[in-house]
Amino acid sequence: MAGSQAEAWLAWQQYLLKENRLQEVLQELAPQVEPEEVAEEAAPVRACWRYLTNRQDQLDYRSALAAGLPIGSGEVEGGHRSVIQERLKISGAWWLEENAKKMLALRVTRANGEWQAYWHQLSQAVA
Repeated sequence: MAGSQAEAWLAWQQYLLKENRLQEVLQELAPQVEPEEVAEEAAPVRACWRYLTNRQDQLDYRSALAAGLPIGSGEVEGGHRSVIQERLKISGAWWLEENAKKMLALRVTRANGEWQAYWHQLSQAVA
């Protein structure tokens, strides 16, 4: 496939995934899956096929997009910088493991917008 043709093909497959048309993507990939005798590192289509097949129940992109959720991993993978490291790597700070876990739980609660609900639930439990 030429460059622009490959880009168009990829864009179409992405569109299909965002529309929850995974089976069409798998059908398109099937004839291109490398034979088993091809080494894993030389079989990118097989790796893609396996990834998509093993995660069929996790690929509801249409619902995620409708809910305003990210569908890429970048935001999740980058979250450790703003949610975790920002607090735990303060200059001169050190943590016992159990305290760090508690602090992380609080940071994640706040980052998820559940701060008020957490404290409300806690006050209800104490009352």
